[in-house]
Amino acid sequence: MKYHPIDRNLFINNRNNFMAQMKPNSLAVFNSNDIYPVSADSTLPFAQHRDIFYLSGVDQEESILVLYPDCPKEKHREILFLKETNEHIAVWEGEKLTKEAALKTSGIKTVYWLQDLEKIMFELMTQCDTVYINTNEHYRASVDTETREDRFTKWLKGKYPAHTVAKSNPILQRLRSVKNPIELDLMQKACDITEKGFRRVLNFVKPDVWEYNIEAEYMHEFLNNRSKGFAYTPIIAAGNNANVLHYIENNQQCKAGDLILMDVGAEYANYSSDMTRTIPVSGKFTNRQKDVYNAVNRVKIEATKLLVPGTLWEAYHVEVGKLMTSELLGLGLLDKADVQNENPDWPAYKKYFMHGTSHHIGLDTHDYGLLHEPMQANMVFTVEPGIYIPDEGFGIRLEDDVVIQASGEPFNLMRNIPIEIEEIEDLMNN
Repeated sequence: MKYHPIDRNLFINNRNNFMAQMKPNSLAVFNSNDIYPVSADSTLPFAQHRDIFYLSGVDQEESILVLYPDCPKEKHREILFLKETNEHIAVWEGEKLTKEAALKTSGIKTVYWLQDLEKIMFELMTQCDTVYINTNEHYRASVDTETREDRFTKWLKGKYPAHTVAKSNPILQRLRSVKNPIELDLMQKACDITEKGFRRVLNFVKPDVWEYNIEAEYMHEFLNNRSKGFAYTPIIAAGNNANVLHYIENNQQCKAGDLILMDVGAEYANYSSDMTRTIPVSGKFTNRQKDVYNAVNRVKIEATKLLVPGTLWEAYHVEVGKLMTSELLGLGLLDKADVQNENPDWPAYKKYFMHGTSHHIGLDTHDYGLLHEPMQANMVFTVEPGIYIPDEGFGIRLEDDVVIQASGEPFNLMRNIPIEIEEIEDLMNN
């Protein structure tokens, strides 16, 4: 892995928190992701399943974690099953985790090779009453592919049909949404790498560069700072491309006078950052662009202040809608009649700001979190208002990642990334 070793106390703490919420005499299983084929003998780069990483720190394919806190055998209360390493694998694929390295990474003392899985699982399943399976219940999930986790669940339920089945996901949704201090440090590192990429781009952009040239500058900086690259598919959208919310082609030329909306973020140690900045191709904003930019920034500043413990998701977005409505009236994009006659289910401001303002972020860019429950300290949210004006040929979005505090305003993990117009213009014209 490119990243520095992570303090294994993070994973020990995460397992303890999870096991504390399990039913009596129950067992939970977590699988690595598959390595997905492209064609012929080509595969996509491996990306670890976030849940097994969260609970063990193991960042390797064909790994299985079993938790059984009430197991009669103490050594079987936490078990890792790993792909057996050997000299041949080391030559062709690189070194895999040894049992000693797995202990150092995870804090788990009992490590078996995968070839022992069925034998050990038979022993454990004859002792437990309930088995926790790990299904994806994220509110944005839409998965057509059968995962390694899915196949294992089919096998387990087929072989042991008399067991009670429980779900891991509700526990993980709550646990993963509230960040440990070690996690916050890793997320800060991801944000710091993103800052380095953005500052590099400010010195690079000029009329007639291509969107993919800018993407390449970010990637260069990310890789040079121990990141695998982008936490999600980057958006580099010049001119009217910014009005396509999920524009990812990044294949157009940046023209003088245009704005470039850049929604990018580095990952670090599987943790995400998520930044959006909008900058002028020519290094200077027009007066109209400044007015819209400052309106978006004011909404972002005021929306951030609303992210405090106890805030409810739906109520938060209603308040942000009021902030945006006021700014759009000031810009002349809406008039009072538009607001008075608006559809409550799709308010007038949605014509220019049609997406949500915030989402959880952590191991996943759209991270786990239960939206019907009040916000808590140490949850991390994006704040990303935008105004999109196709008739004027530009869209502006600004986005930072912030940590909810027990008291006071949220802590901005992107506080050092330039956002004010004057600083951006100065850096671009240095």
